[in-house]
Amino acid sequence: MDREELISKWLDNNLNNQELQAFKNLEDYDDLIKLNTNLQAFKADNYDTSKQLENVLYTIKSKNQQPTHWFKPFIRVAAILAVCFSLYYFATTLDTKITTEFAQKTTIELPDASRVSLNTKSYLAFNKKDWKQEREVELHGEAFFKVAKGSSFKVKTTSGIVTVYGTQFNVKQRDNYFEVICYEGLVGVTYNDQETKLKPGNSFLIIDGKVIAKEKENRTMPSWLNNASTFRSLPYKTVLAEFERQYHVDITLIGIDSEQLFTGSFGHDNIDVALKSITLPLHATYSKTNNTITLKGE
Repeated sequence: MDREELISKWLDNNLNNQELQAFKNLEDYDDLIKLNTNLQAFKADNYDTSKQLENVLYTIKSKNQQPTHWFKPFIRVAAILAVCFSLYYFATTLDTKITTEFAQKTTIELPDASRVSLNTKSYLAFNKKDWKQEREVELHGEAFFKVAKGSSFKVKTTSGIVTVYGTQFNVKQRDNYFEVICYEGLVGVTYNDQETKLKPGNSFLIIDGKVIAKEKENRTMPSWLNNASTFRSLPYKTVLAEFERQYHVDITLIGIDSEQLFTGSFGHDNIDVALKSITLPLHATYSKTNNTITLKGE
């Protein structure tokens, strides 16, 4: 690890024991400590790196003398710290972004202790700096939310906006597929500028731009949290798309209608068992070649 990265991690209080020892071994370690102590009065929000460096250079020039030998590394360190402070300030204004890959799930705790479980091939972004003023996340994919009590909480997707009046709900936004299920409390879904409010067990589903009526949800949480995908009268193409995400494969159909409705489920931990779960109800067969699976109808 180079010295600039060590200094940056030190300023962020993010050094492990090995990195801390390497930092202490820097030749200008004592100068860094002294300079950091003198800079504690600075506030990140008001710190102007360009102005501070300009003031330092102007002071040196006005004295019309070259810095002494001991002061040269001090100026170099000051420049590095100035850049680090700028990077730190810039970084705190950026969104926090979490992405899951194929066959991966994760759980995130938001700044207010709300928890989000992110399904495979999904993306979540939020801003820590503005969180107290606006609890808002951006979602692409699927996530289950347990929202802590507080001010308004919004989930923004490319298909619609979900406004939370309750605490537990699932949002799934995929290609031409948008679904919100309320498990607890009250959830508002804004789609085409119209809001629909969902009570526990109610769903809002759009497939290919059409509103789809669904039966009442009896589960207390989505099945994917228990490593299974469940479908009830949904197009077979939706089932296959989820299968591809969970197992990182490509599926080819021969003699099978991808628009036919499917009811059933498949697990996420055994691909052969899962394949039987989605082919036997259709009396279909399958073959595997590397990461490509071919499903063939009768």
